[in-house]
Amino acid sequence: MDRRTFSRTLGVVLAASLATTAAACSEEPETPSGPVTITVNGLPPETNAELRKTFLDDVKEFEAANPDIKIDAKEGTMDAQTFPAKLAGGQLEDVFHVWFTTPADLIARKQAADLSPYTKEFPAFQQLRPDLLKIFSSADGKVYGIPTEQYTLGLIYNRALFKAAGLDPEKPPTTWEEVRTSAKAIAALGNGTVGYGEYSKSNTGGWHFTAEMFSRGGEVVEKSGDTYKAAFNNATGKALLQDLYNMRWVDNSMGEKQLLEWVDLVQMMGGGKLGMNVGAPDSLVPMITQYNAKKEDIGIAPIPGAKGTLTGGAGYMINAKATPEKIRAGIKWILFKFANPDRIEKAHKSAADAKAVVGLPEPNLWGAGDAKAKTEAARKQYGNVPADNYKTFVANPVALKVEPPKAQEIYAVLDNCMAKVLTDKNANVDQLLAEAEKQVNSILATVK
Repeated sequence: MDRRTFSRTLGVVLAASLATTAAACSEEPETPSGPVTITVNGLPPETNAELRKTFLDDVKEFEAANPDIKIDAKEGTMDAQTFPAKLAGGQLEDVFHVWFTTPADLIARKQAADLSPYTKEFPAFQQLRPDLLKIFSSADGKVYGIPTEQYTLGLIYNRALFKAAGLDPEKPPTTWEEVRTSAKAIAALGNGTVGYGEYSKSNTGGWHFTAEMFSRGGEVVEKSGDTYKAAFNNATGKALLQDLYNMRWVDNSMGEKQLLEWVDLVQMMGGGKLGMNVGAPDSLVPMITQYNAKKEDIGIAPIPGAKGTLTGGAGYMINAKATPEKIRAGIKWILFKFANPDRIEKAHKSAADAKAVVGLPEPNLWGAGDAKAKTEAARKQYGNVPADNYKTFVANPVALKVEPPKAQEIYAVLDNCMAKVLTDKNANVDQLLAEAEKQVNSILATVK
């Protein structure tokens, strides 16, 4: 399972938990003159019978509580291959799922409904994190969507290996220089222990390259007027690759096995053989449930450098062609199903009863009000992981940055840079960056 699929599955499971209690969180909007039918996507396929049933049960519950609204549910979430055609052909649902990379373009092209005139009718808007809501907002502050899933990349580290290497697990690395020093100390423990792990396959290497450029204050893509260009062939990009080269070939702290992808580092960390890697809190779920990690051993810290970090996730927007009645109904459905403060306590209790991992610092949609307080209280009451292990991550938030346009295509190019410095001792960093820059600029030339 790749990173995005896992994140999506986790979000669906959380939404399913949220959907087990009654009552929507919004104030009652003005009642339309007759029943309103809205098409919505997000319905799981028949092959996922349990989640599909939960979704359809949610529809029944919502319609019972809102007799003037009918839900016509469609299968699927956003697929980058089919989304543009559906949009251009007028086949997009009234309420549709999008990844964080999409809202800015839809807003600029006026292809999503402005929700701003309706937000005061729904108190939940005032409690959503402003930095996440900004992803769904225009430059003038108008709101065009609602975030429903979220992750932030930080530093995952093994506290037990830190102790064994004479490092302080209460003071994880805050700079990339400290990462290198700590990785060398951990690798010196031997017995197959790897100090620092990195991706370089299946677009995950380019994904991490992007996050680590952000952490150093750099960019991968810059916009100039209406055009985009590559922005990584510079001192920042060179330092990033050179640090990895040095850890791999000079310090020998990254192990000989390379060309790793998402599941590899999760498995290594779960097995207690990896000291550190860049990752998101939700990666702890498979570490614990599938790969037998000791909960008390895994810590999360802010990404080193901390000048920015990549955030990912998804949300829902409403078709620009929707009537005011459909917009109100769509907002009500999204908040009922995916972002409902009134269901937070029940969701955590249900997850704990099911022996799921409870108490991680993300997903974290709420920034203020009762929703934030309810989340914190529920995590404290039902959490089954050591929250103190994540305190530096929680206490030191890093500015969020979203993926660049054509992200997956760019990541595929940058994979090669990461793979070369980790598998070829004769890799030329300058040459790798120059070649990648040309390829990425060709990709960006197609951005409209």
